[in-house]
Amino acid sequence: MTALTFPAKFECLDEIRDFVGEKARTSGFNEKDIYSIQLATDEAVSNTIKHAYEGISNASFKLSCDFKDDCLVITVIDHGKSFDPSKVALPDIKADLSDRKIGGLGIFLMRKLMDEVRYEITASGNLLTLVKRKG
Repeated sequence: MTALTFPAKFECLDEIRDFVGEKARTSGFNEKDIYSIQLATDEAVSNTIKHAYEGISNASFKLSCDFKDDCLVITVIDHGKSFDPSKVALPDIKADLSDRKIGGLGIFLMRKLMDEVRYEITASGNLLTLVKRKG
């Protein structure tokens, strides 16, 4: 398993997208799936930076990306504020744009783009797992 530690800074998002994109590419995913994986990971990490580590400088998180059993498994482990994504209501994507609040689509996107999205609070920290099946 390849795990890297990243500073919790938005400037790292390009490197993170490249990291998961390359792993997906070498695992045989098509370009459409690679884009979905990169976008879902970008949303997951952005939420970690923005919400888990809000107001905290010098924070970091671990990101791993592994291909097993025809699935790409991405995990993000942070030590910031905990968050339960199952408590987030689905956005009303049919509402008029002027009636929608800004934001709130990250979890919705992750769920749409990936086959599984799991979140748990562990002894190692907050653990978010994203799974994309091949084919």
